[in-house]
Amino acid sequence: MATMFLNNLDWRPLILTLELATCTTVGLLIIGLPLAYALAFSKNKYKVLIEAIIAMPLILPPTVLGFYLLLIFNTNSGIGIWLNKYFGVQLAFSFTGIVLGSIIYSLPFMVQPIQNALQNIPKAYLETSKLLGKSKFETLKKVLLPNIKTSIITAIVLTFAHTIGEFGVVLMIGGSIPNKTKVASIAIYEKVESLDYEGAHQYALVLILLSFIILLSVYVYNRSSVNWSLNFNKK
Repeated sequence: MATMFLNNLDWRPLILTLELATCTTVGLLIIGLPLAYALAFSKNKYKVLIEAIIAMPLILPPTVLGFYLLLIFNTNSGIGIWLNKYFGVQLAFSFTGIVLGSIIYSLPFMVQPIQNALQNIPKAYLETSKLLGKSKFETLKKVLLPNIKTSIITAIVLTFAHTIGEFGVVLMIGGSIPNKTKVASIAIYEKVESLDYEGAHQYALVLILLSFIILLSVYVYNRSSVNWSLNFNKK
C-alpha cells in the first residue's frame, strides 16, 4: 500500500534535500566545533555579542535572513559582483548558495550544544591535563572530545534534521529550480499552491517519517549512553 502511495512521487527534491542537509551538516561541523571551543573558553568582552549573533536565526524569520542573504549573494551587489568576476561563482539561485544560507541559518543548532557541553566539563579535568604537560590540542583530543561525544552527535543530528525542514531561507536564496534548488519543502509548497494535496501529502509523509527516525535515533543513542555510563560507574 505504501509503495502504491509513493509510486508517482518525484524523488529528486527529496534527494536534493538530503544532499543539502549533508553538505550543511559537514560544513557546520568543520566551522562549529572550533567556534564552540573558542566561545566556551573565551574571556573576551565581546563574547556575548558573538553569541547573540549566532543565536539570531533561532528567533529571526527565515524570510528576513533569506532576503538579506539574497541581496548579498546577488550578482548586482558588491560581494556578488566580486565573487562572480574573480571566481566565476554565482551564489544566488544556486545549490552552493542555499548551502551557505543553510549553514548560517542552522549555525546555533551546531554551536550551542557543543559549547554548553564544553562549558560543563569539570575544570579538574583541564587542570589535570595541564599539570601533566599536555598541549591544548592533546587536551582537546584526549579529554574534551571524548567527554562531549554525545553532545556532538546530538548537534550533528539536530542540524541535519533542521536543514531538512528549511523553507524560507532556501526559497529566498535559491528559488525553485528543478534538480538544483527545488528541495522537498518547496515541492510541498508548490503542490499545495496547485491544489495537488495528494502530492503534497506524499512529500510531507516522507519528511515526517525521516525526521521521526532521525530524532528517535538521537534519543535512543543518548539513553543508551547514559545507561552505559551508569553501569560503568557501578563497576
